[in-house]
Amino acid sequence: MQVWKDYQEKNKDRFLEELLALLRIPSVSAKSEHKPDMLACAEAVKQRLIEAGVDKAEIHQTAGHPIVYAEKITDPSKPTVLVYGHYDVQPVEPLDLWNSGPFDPTIIDGKIFARGSCDDKGQFYMHVKALETLIQTNTLENNIKFCIEGEEEVGSPNLSTYVKANTELLKADCVLISDTALISLDTPSLDIGLRGLSYIEVEVTGPNRDLHSGVYGGAVANPITILAKMIASLHDENNHITIPGFYEAVLESSTEERALMAEAPFNEAEYKDDLGVRELWGEAGYSTNERTGIRPTLELNGIWGGYTGEGAKTVLPSKAFAKISARLVPNQGSDKITELLINHFHAIAPPYVTVKATLHHGGEPYLTPIDSSAYKAAAKAMETTFGKTPIPVRGGGSIPICSLFEKELDCKVVLMGFGLDSDNLHSPNEKFDLANFYKGIETIPYFHKYFEG
Repeated sequence: MQVWKDYQEKNKDRFLEELLALLRIPSVSAKSEHKPDMLACAEAVKQRLIEAGVDKAEIHQTAGHPIVYAEKITDPSKPTVLVYGHYDVQPVEPLDLWNSGPFDPTIIDGKIFARGSCDDKGQFYMHVKALETLIQTNTLENNIKFCIEGEEEVGSPNLSTYVKANTELLKADCVLISDTALISLDTPSLDIGLRGLSYIEVEVTGPNRDLHSGVYGGAVANPITILAKMIASLHDENNHITIPGFYEAVLESSTEERALMAEAPFNEAEYKDDLGVRELWGEAGYSTNERTGIRPTLELNGIWGGYTGEGAKTVLPSKAFAKISARLVPNQGSDKITELLINHFHAIAPPYVTVKATLHHGGEPYLTPIDSSAYKAAAKAMETTFGKTPIPVRGGGSIPICSLFEKELDCKVVLMGFGLDSDNLHSPNEKFDLANFYKGIETIPYFHKYFEG
């Protein structure tokens, strides 16, 4: 609609400045020293929603970081859309790899470089500005609610309790989330599924104290060596995960779905060049897109032990540690996989070390049906602004709350992301293209126009 375009063009610079202000708040949920920043960011989100024209905006406390709730009710009999997002961001380390300050948003070549620019401040803020557009042009016909949390990056430990206690407040006909990616602005896409997550930490202990590596080396098992061998045993020569029962419940994709995924443009040479690798790695028998979408994985996220400071210290360490995560596909329950992981590490531990394995957090995989009214509205909205029908794809990341929302609110989730896989999520130099930010603000009002509940 021209009236939307006119309003957005007139206010685009202000929209950007408001986003940059949010990005300057270091809302890192994983670190306790940022608790004041988390509160400040929640207050800022609440204020921006009020300025956008909601009927009410509130900060709801949880056992952890607060949740911002807001609503604009035009007519209770009309369809209601619940927008979910998160204002917390990942830690910024390693800081020395950033080309600019992670909380000093910098625009270079039409891209905003800052922590949270794409994940997820830039993406949820598109919805705030889309709402403002609808209200200010007097074209909002449905009801919109917002649930913007502050703990997504640490596994949303308090969201389940909040949702279960507020089902009537959050009641909606669909949940709309922008925390995923497009193939590109030239090739629009919609995620129809996300992988689940099981994240554990493993601690391997050898001797009861750090030892002199010359005096005791060769006589006492080194926990780092043993842990490395245990981790190496988790994949076979075909990069197939060796944990018994790991694949037991995997929902195998049909030939038709795999053919549809293959329609997505993919340039392997450009992919490798972007990542700086000579060859790709993964489970034999599957394409790169399949490995990152329809297949489960097991990754080592961090490993440490012994002396890592400056200079040398000839020590045989007492302990070694690793953080390990599994991405799960439909039918793989996170509780079951976590149990398998923990039991497996105990089972393969040799007698000269002891193992302690604990859960960090987990979440369930999710599939959204392409015949749902929410998906159809999102596809039609994208077709309107992109001029092309979006390709349905399966995302490799995890948004554990999708299955929670569907179960507790009895409605479908639609994943309408505008980021790019190359946006360096969770890495130094995270970015969000201005063109994608504005495209989201342009497209989202059409979703509300087309969604019929």
